[in-house]
Amino acid sequence: MTETRHAADVLVIGWGLAGLVAAAEAARAGRRVILVDQEARANLGGQAWWSFGGLFLVDSPEQRRLGIRDSAELARQDWFATAGFDREEDAWPRRWAEAYLDFAHHEKRAWLVQKGVRFFPIVGWAERGGYLATGPGNSVPRFHVTWGTGPGVVAPFQAEVEEAESEGRITILSRHRVRELTRHDGAVTGATGEMLAPTGAGRGEASGREIVGSFTIEAGATIVASGGIGGNHDLVRAHWPQRLGTPPETMVTGVPAYVDGAMLETAERGGARLINRDRMWHYVEGIQNWDPIWPGHGIRILPGPSSIWLDATGARLPVPLFPGFDTLGTLAHLRSTGHDHSWFVLSQRIVEKEFTLSGSEQNPDLTGKDIPLLVRSRLGKGAAGPVRAFLDRGADFVVRDSLDDLLEGMRALPGGEALEAARARAEIEARDREMDNDFTKDAQIAMLRSARAFRGDRLVRTAAPHRILDPAAGPLIAVKLHVLTRKSLGGIETDLQARALRADGTPLPGLYAAGEASGFGGGGVHGYRALEGTFLGGCLFSGRAAGRAAARSV
Repeated sequence: MTETRHAADVLVIGWGLAGLVAAAEAARAGRRVILVDQEARANLGGQAWWSFGGLFLVDSPEQRRLGIRDSAELARQDWFATAGFDREEDAWPRRWAEAYLDFAHHEKRAWLVQKGVRFFPIVGWAERGGYLATGPGNSVPRFHVTWGTGPGVVAPFQAEVEEAESEGRITILSRHRVRELTRHDGAVTGATGEMLAPTGAGRGEASGREIVGSFTIEAGATIVASGGIGGNHDLVRAHWPQRLGTPPETMVTGVPAYVDGAMLETAERGGARLINRDRMWHYVEGIQNWDPIWPGHGIRILPGPSSIWLDATGARLPVPLFPGFDTLGTLAHLRSTGHDHSWFVLSQRIVEKEFTLSGSEQNPDLTGKDIPLLVRSRLGKGAAGPVRAFLDRGADFVVRDSLDDLLEGMRALPGGEALEAARARAEIEARDREMDNDFTKDAQIAMLRSARAFRGDRLVRTAAPHRILDPAAGPLIAVKLHVLTRKSLGGIETDLQARALRADGTPLPGLYAAGEASGFGGGGVHGYRALEGTFLGGCLFSGRAAGRAAARSV
């Protein structure tokens, strides 16, 4: 088999968003960079390419134009209440959180705009919380969707890397899987690994693992930007925290299979300390993709707040576990029910106004920067095309004209026998009785009416409150929801220069980490929960820090 040797100033392992940013920063500083990944070149950009492109910003022009009064103080209150930092290991994550909040408030938007990134003018309100002021959640809308979604975030950094490649400042090696970090006199000096056979697999598709050679790369600084564990259900279950109940027996997968966590174990063997591995972020609104790209491919519904949420038995979820309010709170509650699925029940009127599917490929209007399509799909009558495709073909969707038929259809799906039809009927009818007055004791209905005071919700996100069983709003729709694996919130512990730390808290010379592999900074910048729009932003911030610091060190 072929054996090759390479040398560079900086080695970057993983070409997702954090890796691209790190490589671009190091090359801009005049360093020779090698960028490696186990997948084919078609996957440049990694998971970020598939994302909805949401970015957390504080007191942005988009917010101010919509009448949103945000501030650094309010954002910090929300972040730290949501994170719930409570461990000795949270010392560096706390510092990363402070630094990231400053970045999101000041430099982040201007830096991205200078690179050509633009934003959709309607700011989304994710993770609304629903608790007290000192509880988790966003007090105001902060979810800024990139014009071009995930590919729009990736594009300027990919272009910068490819320009540097054409000039000989960056070498990109695809199908190179790192197996070990090399060390000399206690410092990381590069990596060794296996060259995999070329593959014709497209972006996101599972690829072969035939080994055709080996490689060694010597580098003055090495950056691990290899992502998390969301594609490896065995690892997800192994690190599943007791506070979230028992891990699901069945889940759908929100990331490609190559997000396998293998490089985290490699970094640990190389001397890096992994912390907070029991902190993770999985969604509870996953649906099976009717047109899958990777194994077990799931899509997340980005729900507006109107759908009735029932557990597998038909009981309505407790306050404030409404759609879009508290992802992990809802996950913990649903794991206590003994079932791996739950249900949305809604009307056609709600699906037309409120259903958005996460992912660049599910939003052709925003991804393609197609304004006429955007107007038709977001403001026109009828469900958007991608949503319509799931209504017609999705295995988890039931569409019926009557409640009796809807409940029968729900019970006919796998696991549906757990549904107590009488209980579900009582919940839906009781909720509808609350619609006869402008006042109500139902917290979700009160919140719906309040939400429409925000122009963004009223325009594109929240349907006018109505009875679910109103024939004029029909047909009725039920959606079976699965746990969808997504993000690791823990990882390689790093200081603010993105230097990987050893077990004794001192920097491991020559090794840096960025993106999800570093818990998006520090080994867990989000703490226990995230405010959304903070994953891509964490890749940008930590990738930039790692690239700059690595370049300075050589």
